[in-house]
Amino acid sequence: MTKSEEFLNEIRQTAGLKRAVLSKVTVDARTVTFSLLTDTRYSAEDIAYARNVSARYVPAGYDAEVSLVKSIPSEEGVRREIARILGERFPSAAAFVSPEDIAVQLGEGTGTFSIGVMEAERAQFDRGGVLDVLTAELNRRFCGVWCGGFRRAEKDLSVQEEAPPLPEELIAPRMFPIEDYEAIDGAAPAHAVYISDLRQDMKDVTVCGTIGYIEERETKTGKPFFVISLEDATGQLRVTYFTRKATLEKVRALKRGDSVCLTGEEELFNGGYSFRVRKIDLGRAPKDFVPQAPPSRSVPAEYRTVFPEPEANFVQDDLFGRTPLPQEFTARSFVVVDLETTGLNHSPAGGLIDRIIELGAVKIEGGIITQRFHSFVACPVKLSEKIRSLTGIDDEMLVGAPEIGPVITDFYKFCDGCALVAHNAEFDLSFIRYYGEQEGFRFSHPYYDTLALSQETLRLPAYKLNNLVDYFGFTFQHHRAYDDALATAKVFIELVRMRGKL
Repeated sequence: MTKSEEFLNEIRQTAGLKRAVLSKVTVDARTVTFSLLTDTRYSAEDIAYARNVSARYVPAGYDAEVSLVKSIPSEEGVRREIARILGERFPSAAAFVSPEDIAVQLGEGTGTFSIGVMEAERAQFDRGGVLDVLTAELNRRFCGVWCGGFRRAEKDLSVQEEAPPLPEELIAPRMFPIEDYEAIDGAAPAHAVYISDLRQDMKDVTVCGTIGYIEERETKTGKPFFVISLEDATGQLRVTYFTRKATLEKVRALKRGDSVCLTGEEELFNGGYSFRVRKIDLGRAPKDFVPQAPPSRSVPAEYRTVFPEPEANFVQDDLFGRTPLPQEFTARSFVVVDLETTGLNHSPAGGLIDRIIELGAVKIEGGIITQRFHSFVACPVKLSEKIRSLTGIDDEMLVGAPEIGPVITDFYKFCDGCALVAHNAEFDLSFIRYYGEQEGFRFSHPYYDTLALSQETLRLPAYKLNNLVDYFGFTFQHHRAYDDALATAKVFIELVRMRGKL
């Protein structure tokens, strides 16, 4: 039995609190406040009893306070909560459910719900224990005893429109000064744009780098031209250059390893954009040149696809009775993230990078887990048997899920002003950074790795997340993004508590 269960069992021994639930626990200065909801009439004696029980669950030196509110659930409130849980935990199943499909009935100290589904949809709900999850969540959030089921329904299905894309945000391309310029065609550029920052319709622009490959060829009419591969510290460019007679021999003298400047336009050609070279000259980047970090798009003004939800995880009060968290920790905010992916390749250098299929995260503010962020991600490739077995995610669960672009965009907003946290952080953050950069968002946040922190703090035979969860006495569903993120957050809080510092 957890401390939360033990606490509620004691609280429910008095008549006015026999079906009470714990909505949240807050710490302010030296006072711990337990916020309780009850659906029955309560008295001053019930409040005093709850305060006495609560006092036994706070650290020495803290006062216990109780906030008691009578809250009788409404059918509409329960219906909204069921829809929210479905959307967050079972998005592929939620795609088939509208608010009108959810029926709720209230009784004395009990509640029942039913979800209307078509026969063809039923398999979506039978997988993953949807009813078990819904029942457990309702019993955790509302007073009384809750149970539910499915009913057969006939309905029309319509495709939801995707959120419109964010407006284009113009970011100035990065540039560096050209040194050791020597004319061939005489463009005389002063600055070069990073190859990685070339954008469509750029006119009269120069790139500067090292020749990786150069070959002279001829057109069908015998006119010479050159195929050149150019590299700078940010990217590679393959171009075709048609020389002039006056400069042909100078261009023929160029070789692999020479540093040159190419001036021209980034334009549309044969359905794609390519760099059309008009002039070529000698020149190079400054000595010991180090590229500037790429700029990031601004934090979006609003969420458009994945909407965070409040997190009211009752296991948080299990942490009471231990050393208070350091002020340097409670004064900051953190986002703890975990991913499920199609494989282990998280770097383009290793070939085609694997895809994110689920992103889960929670936010820690003031030392307390306050919000959650979760989404499945559309995947155009069939999941391997290994991934299906490891994660419990199958292809049908990803039907109707949003693309990675809008998910990573909303996640960038969720992370605004926060440090990032993950277990074996470089693995997850490499995916986050890569897919963030595809949308123009640079995840340059400071980060903490619970794997490294646990190795510094504990003496265990192994430091996998499940080993740490067992050590601290938590429970979770391993290899699911949200559950792993929540477990990592709890481990992170406990490690900081033990260390007395970040």
